[in-house]
Amino acid sequence: MRPSLLLVGLALLGCDGDGGARAEMVVYAASSLTEAFTALESAYEAEHPGVDVRLSFAGSQMLRLQIEQGARADVFASADERHMAALRDADRVAPPTLFAANELVVITPVGDERIRRLEDLRTAQRVVLGDESVPVGRYARQLLRQAGLWEAVQPHVVSEEANVRLVRAKVEIGEADAALVYRTDARTDRVRAVAIPDDQNVRTRYPIAVTRDAPHPAEAARFVAFVRSEAGARILSERGFGAP
Repeated sequence: MRPSLLLVGLALLGCDGDGGARAEMVVYAASSLTEAFTALESAYEAEHPGVDVRLSFAGSQMLRLQIEQGARADVFASADERHMAALRDADRVAPPTLFAANELVVITPVGDERIRRLEDLRTAQRVVLGDESVPVGRYARQLLRQAGLWEAVQPHVVSEEANVRLVRAKVEIGEADAALVYRTDARTDRVRAVAIPDDQNVRTRYPIAVTRDAPHPAEAARFVAFVRSEAGARILSERGFGAP
């Protein structure tokens, strides 16, 4: 068989160039981690060529439900501590550790300058939030209540989405005047971001853990250690995440 055909065959079989099977490690991660974990995947695989990291992104509540129902994930990275704690209480994950932090911002369509500060959400006619079961939705409600804005904003909530990327998409396509998302999800030229002062904001922390039924527990533990390493922290910082 010619070398080129041999390499194709090995790839289809999930083997590395030395003939060894690559371990397929499945990582469940919150939607807000999409860019950061895609970069972490590439960096980890470069250091561990025998490992194929498979990423699955969704709202933390959906990933938690899948793990509770027996999904064979190796690692779970959540956008909040509540969903991780529920899995820990059910002995579905090993003890978690924190690896990143985030905060909220207001986003509006590009070119729409009507909202310049958090309090201006009172004037928005179409507001989109995450569903209350989603970390970003719960954090948004907490922030609005703390600021005394919930009663004014609630009647104008036109949609509640299952993850933060769907919240942002509503603003991108012009179906909302404003939304609350994570700072890291506002790092795009498709929306306009309005910062929220620290004394009004909600600081969010991200935990990560190896699942109890991980098919590759040793490799999963190495991946978690990499996420928490200096190299991992640098990748997260470059994409807007803070230290936990």
